[in-house]
Order: sequence, then structure tokens, then C-alpha cells
Amino acid sequence: MEPTFAAALLSIALLLSNLASILLASLKLKRPARIAPPANAPPVSIVIPARGVEPFAEETLERAFSLDWPRYELIFCVAHADDPVVKPITAAMARFPAIRARLLVGDDRISGNPKLNNCVKGWEAAHYRWVILADSNVLMPSDYVQQLMAAWRHGTGLVCSTPIGSRPDSFWGEVECAFLNTLQARWQYAGEALGLGFAQGKSMLWNKPMLDANGGIRALAAEIAEDAAATKLVNGLGLRVNLVASPFEQPLGRRTLGEIWSRQARWARLRRVTFALFFAPEILIGAAPPLVLALIAAADAGVSLPATAIAVLVAAYLPECALASAKGWQLSPRTIPAMMARDLMLPAIWARGWLSGAVDWRGNVMTIQTKTVAELEETPSGA
Repeated sequence: MEPTFAAALLSIALLLSNLASILLASLKLKRPARIAPPANAPPVSIVIPARGVEPFAEETLERAFSLDWPRYELIFCVAHADDPVVKPITAAMARFPAIRARLLVGDDRISGNPKLNNCVKGWEAAHYRWVILADSNVLMPSDYVQQLMAAWRHGTGLVCSTPIGSRPDSFWGEVECAFLNTLQARWQYAGEALGLGFAQGKSMLWNKPMLDANGGIRALAAEIAEDAAATKLVNGLGLRVNLVASPFEQPLGRRTLGEIWSRQARWARLRRVTFALFFAPEILIGAAPPLVLALIAAADAGVSLPATAIAVLVAAYLPECALASAKGWQLSPRTIPAMMARDLMLPAIWARGWLSGAVDWRGNVMTIQTKTVAELEETPSGA
């Protein structure tokens, strides 16, 4: 009887921790609400690394040129002049001549992280003391800068936003929404509520003099993931990473199983290498562990297995759906099947995180390991 009780108790504990994380996240998250720019709004530089033409590229570019902020500059960065994204960027620059914008080409090999390498020239060219590093597939709302600035408070070293997946055009796009929204965003905001805020590289607001005084953008090469390096740098200064109240949208379009696996496996490896103690318990998230434990307990106690499974899945997924509904995130008849597919993948993704080997980042092969800045500076540029 004791093993049965232990399995049932652990299953309930996991379901309660899942519910607690949703409640904590819901306290931090707000529905989007329009913020007007302040009267003394400082000028801002927005550095956007780009590679390849992504879905919704024209719309995301137009949004970047249409921000309701009195004075800002856009600095687009590409590694190679023949990148196909150069054409839509230059076309957007021509359509919005009133917005100060530049396109910089070049590849500064300061790390094994191609995105960070692409950002270096933009950071160094930025004119203003406030700099936002923004991924090219962020669908910026008109008050994008205001929302980032509003999260900067006393003791802040960095403000970030996790991506919220939207507009899936396939079942696997829906699965990616399930990963990004009610799983990853939820746990990130729950972590902030507990004082464990960590960076997310999708949108990062920096005070440029502060970072430059502590090694500049090159200091983010201390880890293979720039957001992990940013978290450690900011925490090391006794400052906090804050999250925006309403995270920004990333429209997804069509996704495939292979794309999701590649992306999630890469992120798992990055988390394992940079924050192993936080990564290890990830095997317990999702519906699979409490479901297996509950079924073991039910089988031993002679309780209906189908009824037990339904009860566990309702307890796991109904709060997730409620969170998505309350915050205006993607919710459709495919949401629960997508969550189930996600949770079936999670144990394999977690296991992949512990294995060595290279991963692919949009055509770039990355060998994920931790390096110090000094080691990176000694690495030949062609390595």
C-alpha cells in the first residue's frame, strides 16, 4: 500500500505545482493595454539581427517602422550581403524614409553563437544609451518601447520579453504555441514571481553605458546562449532581470515536427549547459509524469484507469487553457491535442539535453559548451 500511496501523493504534488506555477504567472502577466510614451521619452536604438526571410517578414518589418516613440533608430544586421532578407529590409527602409534606419553587413566571430556575432556591429553602431536587441520575427506593438521601458525599475539590469506564439498554420504550429505560451512563458513568469527572473533573448532592453562598463556586448559571449550570459552578468551585479507585463507576439505560420524538435532540442541543450541545476527537474514538468504515477497508483488500488487518466488530464490542461484564455493567447480546438503532443515530446527533449553533440541553428551548426570570454578571444575567427 505504501508504494501506491507514494505514487498517488507524488502525482498530486506535481499537479499542484503545475497549478501553482499557472497562478503565479497569472499574477505577473497582464493583457495588452496601450501605454502612451512619456513626455521626456529618451531616444532608443533598436538592433535587429536577421537571417533569411521568415513568415510574416513584411508585417514584422512594417511594425518596426511604425512604433509610437518620439525618437528611435533601427539598426538591421546581417552576416552576409547576399542574404535574401536584405531585399525586404531595404524595401522597408525606402517605404519609411522618416525613420532613421541602417543596414549593417558583416560577421564578427566573438563566439559560437551566430546571433550574438551578428549583433556586435549593431551594438557598436548604436547612438543612444538605451538599446533594444530584438529578434527579427517579433511582431512589435506600437507601444513596444513603452512596455519595455515601463518594466525598468530601481535595481533593474535588464528587461526582456518571452515570445508568445500566434497564428499557427498547422497542427505542429499549434504544438509550438503550446511550448512557447502556457509552458515556457508560464514558467518564466512564475520564476520572476519567485525572484528567479532570467533573460530571454527575443527582446532585451539594455542600458548601454551599464553593459559597456561591464564588458559590453562581448561579455555575452561568456556563454553559448546570450540570454544565459546576460542573466549571470546582471545577477552578478546585484541587479534583476524584469519581464514586460504583456509579452510580445511571434506569429508562427506553418511548422513541422522536425523544426520543433530541432528548436526545442537546441534550447534544452543550452539550458542544460548553462543552468544544469534548474534544467534537471524539467523531467517532472508536463502531464506525463503525474499521469504515469496516477495510473500506477490506480492499477494497484483497483481504480478505473480511464477515469484516472481523464481526471489527471483535466487537472493538467484545464488550468493551462484558462491561462491562455485570460491572457488572450492562442486557443483553439487543437490546443489540448497540441498540449498532449508537447508533453509526449518533453521527456525525449529532456534526455536530448543531456547528450553531447552539435545542434543546428537556422543553418549554422553549433557545438554547445561553456566558454569564458578569454577563451573565445583566443579562438581563431574561422573556427
